[in-house]
Amino acid sequence: MTSSSAARNQHLDELRALMASHSPPIHALLIPSEDAHQSEYVSERDKRRQFISGFTGSAGLALITTKEALLWTDGRYFLQATNQLSDRWRLMRMGEDPPVEVWIADNLSDEAVIGIDSWCISVDSAQRYEQAFLKKNQTLFQLSSDLVDEVWKDRPPNDATPVIVHPVEFAGRSVAQKMKELREKLQHEKASGIIITALDEVAWLYNVRGNDVHYSPVVHSYAIVTLHGAFFYVDKRKVTTEVKNYMSESGIDIREYDMVQLDVSLLASGQLKGSAVNGSLHMEKDINAAEHSKIWIDSNSCCLALYSKLRPDQALMLQSPIALPKAVKNPMELTGLRKAHIRDGAAVVQYLAWLDNQMQENYGASGYFSEANGSQKKEHLEIKLTEVSVSDKLEAFRAEKEHFKGLSFPTISSVGPNAAIIHYSPEANTCAELDADKIYLCDSGAQYLDGTTDITRTVHFGKPSEHQKLCYTAVLKGHIALDAAVFPNGTTGHALDILARTPLWKSGLDYRHGTGHGIGSYLNVHEGPHLISFRPSARNVPLQASMTVTDEPGYYEDGNFGIRLENVLIVKEADTKFNFGEKGYLSFEHITWAPYQTKLINTALLTPAEIEWVNLYHSECQKILESYLNVQEKEWLRKATEPITASS
Repeated sequence: MTSSSAARNQHLDELRALMASHSPPIHALLIPSEDAHQSEYVSERDKRRQFISGFTGSAGLALITTKEALLWTDGRYFLQATNQLSDRWRLMRMGEDPPVEVWIADNLSDEAVIGIDSWCISVDSAQRYEQAFLKKNQTLFQLSSDLVDEVWKDRPPNDATPVIVHPVEFAGRSVAQKMKELREKLQHEKASGIIITALDEVAWLYNVRGNDVHYSPVVHSYAIVTLHGAFFYVDKRKVTTEVKNYMSESGIDIREYDMVQLDVSLLASGQLKGSAVNGSLHMEKDINAAEHSKIWIDSNSCCLALYSKLRPDQALMLQSPIALPKAVKNPMELTGLRKAHIRDGAAVVQYLAWLDNQMQENYGASGYFSEANGSQKKEHLEIKLTEVSVSDKLEAFRAEKEHFKGLSFPTISSVGPNAAIIHYSPEANTCAELDADKIYLCDSGAQYLDGTTDITRTVHFGKPSEHQKLCYTAVLKGHIALDAAVFPNGTTGHALDILARTPLWKSGLDYRHGTGHGIGSYLNVHEGPHLISFRPSARNVPLQASMTVTDEPGYYEDGNFGIRLENVLIVKEADTKFNFGEKGYLSFEHITWAPYQTKLINTALLTPAEIEWVNLYHSECQKILESYLNVQEKEWLRKATEPITASS
């Protein structure tokens, strides 16, 4: 047993002791992955589920009972969780095993008390759990403090990194414009105010960014907006003079982060005081009359702790009115995203050309273009290439580009069997060395002031098998099918998901993750409310022109290899010959630029239209990127984008 495993076992025992001594005794403790804002990616100090379980994936839910420890996660992480969980834990596979609330209702005793940190669970989840618990009169109990924090003695501190004003030249719209539209929506719904809890929504609305969470340029904060006032809840140590003046000019009151719960209570009773836009004090009671008595929350992102301060009949539970305006990019955001993806594509090409050269020089690989047999690693490598060292090189290429601010998620740099772990995260002391005879998958992205990027390419520097070529080509065919889709307004990502899977299904292949997610404008790399997926939630929001979405089918063989190809697309209006139903039709524009490895393609499996698609994409790729490359890199790209034919 490793020292870290022993420590986690000790923490598990300490947690159970706290549960037993609690009043009332806690029979089971829920430990979500999320923070108080229901974020996907959280700060180091909010990784409670990771701390207690050892599982490092971004999605999962731990349940500690008096005798068992269980962890639920989705198909992206089945392999990773299997590898990381100790024998004291049981893996529960979402979509295959019963959901956590069903398991609790079926396996725990009547009147069992299930503890939860009410800041770290959404209203939706809490209400779903409570409904399931009725079966045995079980109770979801809101803890006054998080029990995990009590056993986490070396929990990382709360750093005070400054809030940053995001210029309108990148945001595209002013705070005043956004607030005007938001207040119009409040009036339309007869709501007196809204509580905004999602970090990217606060950042988008107020045109601010921060460094509180790795990879996501957000600041830990809340917002309350009423018909006449606006409030920003943040650790005031993070507020510079510039931000203070900016907020004042925008008619926004700055409050301490931990005042939000008190102010929600005041809002609920019509007693919230603040500075109006003209600088005079007002009380929300003036506008909290019967016709404007509702307070808007998004029950998917608002935590139970804040919801509990409202009367149940007072909460207007609808999708956040910020979600769609944030997802539907304005012209300036679209321009920025296109530019960011061009610079990013240049960095990826520089990286692939560098890596190709390194693999040939140090490992005797046949290289990116050749399928010659055999590879001979140098006996005395000065610097061996590992999954982490090469991903660091990719980051270095990106860091040279204009407006670079950091990565948008931990790079998935994975060789051979590790590439089959869908969200594999290599660590310097345990990661694999590159291997010329195995597939290499790299899923990476960056944050630039003018846009967020996300790209995946899969390559082989040796001789790929015919089976690997078949699988790669099936993934590519699905990738092209989605990219080339034309569909009527009102179509959801649930309806489109099948396009990317059909070529794989024809060979009896599939993948366990969604096909596409929205992407932010210098914000979160995963952005809703739309998505392209087999999951029922993908039926909720139709795709609209100017939304962004990824196109990323894949295929994974456990213990062997993984393949994924990913571009970012912009939804655009389609120019169709007819317009049945007067709906208007949509299509996609790809804005990601990096070649596909043609030696992995079995061209006999491609249709003439698919071959034409690849050749056109590669031709554009070369034209768009060459001005960013040196002579050697240009030559590499020219070779990588040579036309393919059915007989090649």
